[in-house]
Amino acid sequence: MKSLLSKISAALPPGTVAVAGGTVVLGAASYVHLGVAGHSLSTEAMANVSVLWTIVMAIGLGIFFPIEQELTRIVAARAVDGHGAAPVLRRATLLTAAILGATLLVLTAAAGPIADLLFHGDRALVAALGGAFTGMAVCYLTRGVLAGLGRFGAYGTQLAIDGGLRIVLAFGCAVVVPDSALAFSLVLALAPVIAALVTLPALLRVVEPGEEIAWRELTSGLGLLICSTLLSQVVVNASVMSTKLLAPTDSVLIAALLNALVLARVPLFVFGSLQASLLNGLSAAFQAGDRAAFSAMLRRIGMVVGALGLLGGIPATVLGPWLIGVLFGAKPALGCFDFFLLSAGTVAYMFAMVLGQALMVFKRHNLQLLCWAVGTAVLVGVTFAPGDVALRVILAYALGSVATVVAMLTALRLKFPEAVPGAGDAHGRTDVASPLGAGAAGK
Repeated sequence: MKSLLSKISAALPPGTVAVAGGTVVLGAASYVHLGVAGHSLSTEAMANVSVLWTIVMAIGLGIFFPIEQELTRIVAARAVDGHGAAPVLRRATLLTAAILGATLLVLTAAAGPIADLLFHGDRALVAALGGAFTGMAVCYLTRGVLAGLGRFGAYGTQLAIDGGLRIVLAFGCAVVVPDSALAFSLVLALAPVIAALVTLPALLRVVEPGEEIAWRELTSGLGLLICSTLLSQVVVNASVMSTKLLAPTDSVLIAALLNALVLARVPLFVFGSLQASLLNGLSAAFQAGDRAAFSAMLRRIGMVVGALGLLGGIPATVLGPWLIGVLFGAKPALGCFDFFLLSAGTVAYMFAMVLGQALMVFKRHNLQLLCWAVGTAVLVGVTFAPGDVALRVILAYALGSVATVVAMLTALRLKFPEAVPGAGDAHGRTDVASPLGAGAAGK
């Protein structure tokens, strides 16, 4: 067993294990937060919290997670060339503040209609939504720099503090204000801000002065990346929303599909701990011109993703229909083949995330967006084709993800030879010590 764990650990990008612990805590905290709220709030209040949580996890992540990804790529590449991250942090803080300000301005201007449409007229929840967006902006800004510098201990610590606070605050709300949807919603604002402040000293200690970064380098790909991330959220979340649109009265199918997705996407939860360290490693190898290290890392992470898919997909396919009944009380609506398609879609989606990061490292944000657009188009086409609603929306998730992977593989095959410089050329740094393994280039 130790030998197997050692082999798996060796295949992972450096820093994955340090991030995994924090990811587990934060992931568990999401379930605890919603579970405690569900047992404390009325049906209407819980519906409000669920809608707010969904918006934060979809739209908020789509807007602010790309900031972390771009900062990880930029900071890791600059570290290879010996440039400090302080100039990046300064300008990225201003840029993030501008994006957040624009987002809050929209919320403020449309507070009334948003409250009426989504929160039964409760404008306080619109303010809580703005607070949650603020928390995401702060945490993704700091995590991006930490990941770029390879400070995965502090990165994982921030995740763990964020998750731990969500659990503590959720139980605190249940005791002190058990009927307040606002209190449970504010947990999403307070926890990430406090976690970022706690780990801020560790961040400030490791950012060093360096060559000033041009605004263009920060902004040129960010808009495209935000659009790509939003489309990726459409692909991974569309099945439930599509079912509500196509069969709004079939509450049994809607509930069963939501529960099935939670089960089939367990590998995505584990995969989340790989992303920051993978992007750091790919960026370092690319900047140093180490083609062998770049290719080897993609192959290793591909094997890990495949293993995750098997470990999660086989149990979900065989036991899924029974498990969602036992765990969630879902009524029979889906079969083993449905769970197979959902699991296959999840594996393809993870591969798409890996290949998308490779395109991002190549600074081919436009191609990444195009590939997600292809996947989204396939998803929409399958969703609105004739046939059984359940089969359509599930097959749309699987085929949309597969189409994205095929498009990205094609793009990488065309662009890889010209994108990754050979070791030792004008862009290479063969004398740089490597965190990627023997022969790899890094910081």
